[in-house]
Amino acid sequence: MNLNIDAGKGGKKQKIQVDAPGKKRKRGASLDIKKARAGWVFVLPFILGFVLIYLPIIFDSIKYSFNEIDILVGGGYELTFVGWKNYSDALLVDTSYVTTLVAGLKQLIMDIPCIVLFSLFIAIILNQKIAGRAAFRAIFFIPVILSTGLIADIDAQNSLNSYMQESGGIDDGSGQESTATEIISVMDVERLFDNMMVGTEIVEYVVSMVNNIFNIVNRCGVQMLIFLSGLQSISPAIYESCSIDGASGWETFWKITLPMVSPMILVNSIYTIIDAFTSNDNQVMSYIASVYEQADGNVLSSAMSWMYFLVVILILAAVAGVLSSFVFYQRKD
Repeated sequence: MNLNIDAGKGGKKQKIQVDAPGKKRKRGASLDIKKARAGWVFVLPFILGFVLIYLPIIFDSIKYSFNEIDILVGGGYELTFVGWKNYSDALLVDTSYVTTLVAGLKQLIMDIPCIVLFSLFIAIILNQKIAGRAAFRAIFFIPVILSTGLIADIDAQNSLNSYMQESGGIDDGSGQESTATEIISVMDVERLFDNMMVGTEIVEYVVSMVNNIFNIVNRCGVQMLIFLSGLQSISPAIYESCSIDGASGWETFWKITLPMVSPMILVNSIYTIIDAFTSNDNQVMSYIASVYEQADGNVLSSAMSWMYFLVVILILAAVAGVLSSFVFYQRKD
């Protein structure tokens, strides 16, 4: 670096060379890079398993869906390319597939809002300061544990559970036949909503959800925990400010709680859709599995599976697009 310094009376300036200290190079990676590397280390087993195990299976499934398979006498099989024939057969020839798919979508439309709203309601209650709060949280999460693994297989073979799911009715003395799992009937709800001018569709929806309360409680454990984490992340100072300003509990819920947990509503909606579409008791999955077990039905079931997968992706994209426009993200700055 050159500096001009006045020499004095002569008025001449002399240039003096000064060596400025050079910038020190940073040694090692930054903290963000280290965190990123640690994240890749954690997901590396999944990536390897997906590439080495699942990706070849996915490729074979797509290949089978466009071919017909012939089992050879000496062993092995031979594939014959047929194009979109398996897909057209699944939609036009096998009418049960379309009927089952439409029925599953209707059931999903009814179940998803009820599961998300019920889990939010339970999370708000369990977030209050009550005695035995931890025990109540565990009680609501127990069905999630019981519905997986060996216990789920035992429950599926339970004769009492099979009887409760039968469509046959019992005589309750009223002259009408009611199912064993029916808690309320349409007649009961019609009497309740007689003077409220409520349509029959809403009445049937309420009856279906109340009679399906056992399944709803079983499927809301994970969503409840996600909502609890979101509720606990809200600063108590916000609620204190609302209380000082005289806001009621109803106003606080709509103005503070609901916008703050809206990202969790999006997450829980996506999770609930995926869980409903891939559960063991899903009627579409069960039908595809039954087609696979038939003779030469594996290629047809592959086509059904990929059409089902496409429907799931489209529904997820639609739900995520609609809910994302209402999501509120709190700015930390």
